[in-house]
Amino acid sequence: MSTPDDRRYTDQHEWALVQGTDGTSTVVRIGITDHAQDALGDIVFVQLPDVGAEVDPGTAIGEVESTKSVSDFYAPVAGVVAAVNERLADAPETINSDPYGEGWLLDIAVPGEGGDPVGQLLDAAAYQALVEGS
Repeated sequence: MSTPDDRRYTDQHEWALVQGTDGTSTVVRIGITDHAQDALGDIVFVQLPDVGAEVDPGTAIGEVESTKSVSDFYAPVAGVVAAVNERLADAPETINSDPYGEGWLLDIAVPGEGGDPVGQLLDAAAYQALVEGS
């Protein structure tokens, strides 16, 4: 199982990666971890939020359905959904094969520039320790 150290993680098994700023906000890409996709098994459907929806940290914003179960995924940061990975509608299994790349779920625009909108989340080592402890 891989845990890239270029992003931050939640205890709900989402990852967050700062993509950059657009002048008024910081864009954060969100996905589920390798550990999460492995636990879910073969992913067959993903329900993503609408672009423009406001999200708050810790709130369920979509679902991932696998051959084993249906699981919510949660917003790790507050902001507005700026983009969703539309390729997942036709190829949800991309999350299984590339959870940290082409299997991303959505982008959230976090208002304001500067600061670190994902700084309060777990780093790779802390997330790895969480997974290994469970």
